[in-house]
Amino acid sequence: MTPHTVEWSPSVGIVMVLCNLFVFAIGRKVIQNPGKGPDIPAMTAVLGPKFGAPELLAVTSLGHVLGAGMILGLSNAGVL
Repeated sequence: MTPHTVEWSPSVGIVMVLCNLFVFAIGRKVIQNPGKGPDIPAMTAVLGPKFGAPELLAVTSLGHVLGAGMILGLSNAGVL
């Protein structure tokens, strides 16, 4: 028997985006050694020179883990 998972909907997408933005805001403040890896040329103007590929991969990975947990928890609670 497989567990019930929620189907994708715009509300699921919004939860994932909000979780990624939340972790992104925290990551900008708490990353101790920013800018040690390669820069992302297109994003340097937006994010600044001290936010490169390693930082982007780290915060989006954590944001997706948090988002998956939030989506599973909210769907299990009947909110999504």
